[in-house]
Amino acid sequence: MRTALVRRTVLTASAVSLALLATACGSDKADEKGDAKPDARPSAASSAPVAAAKGKTDADLTALLVTQAEVPDYLLKADAGAKLAQSDQTPITTDKPACKVLAQSQSLQKIGKPTGVARTALGAKPESPAAGASDEEKAEAVKKALGITTTMTGLSSYDGQGAQETLAAFKSAGQICAGGFSATAGGETTKYQSVAAGPAVSVGDEAVSLALTMDLEDGDKATLLTVMARKGSTVATFSSISLMGTAESPKTLIDTQVKKLG
Repeated sequence: MRTALVRRTVLTASAVSLALLATACGSDKADEKGDAKPDARPSAASSAPVAAAKGKTDADLTALLVTQAEVPDYLLKADAGAKLAQSDQTPITTDKPACKVLAQSQSLQKIGKPTGVARTALGAKPESPAAGASDEEKAEAVKKALGITTTMTGLSSYDGQGAQETLAAFKSAGQICAGGFSATAGGETTKYQSVAAGPAVSVGDEAVSLALTMDLEDGDKATLLTVMARKGSTVATFSSISLMGTAESPKTLIDTQVKKLG
């Protein structure tokens, strides 16, 4: 991939070894009785102040990241978090302000003012050629290994309504930026041709899945998948790429990670 933002993403994923490498409607229904009269006495629930959501710390979230044992079909790089944290040092601007959250989530940058973050990277486990495989079969196995989907996974927690606001901004951007947008980082600009709904995801309290199609300098296209899911005050972001151009949805990884949030 030759455009700046893709290069940085691919290089980051390469640094952690590429070769190794949704809206729940939980509605609380009130007890409705047509002829019931209101109780003049304030109930404990109505009189007590509602506690504001409290965000988690870096340490809290690091403990909640999926482990290798929990996702055996993926390969995890232990030092990925430190490398991915470097993305925060490169400011990103977009021609449409509402689209900035898409570029930030794609590179796992901090969004808003999280109380804590934790990041890692995992890749689908490549298949080894069968015993006695021909040279052609071995070459095909190598090609598939290079084209595996790598998913950068990030957890961000927020005080108050921060988590809901972050996911709402991401969802809104998917609609506002449907016709495409441009993102500039490090003095170079990358053009996203379109933003569309990604593979269906239903996890956590709410989740949104988007597919971003990127224009490359040689006229080719690349499709990146970004999923953002919220569980309470924590947002999980999954940014998936493939050197072969089209990322595959890491469904098992997403399910396992969000379930671990509680």
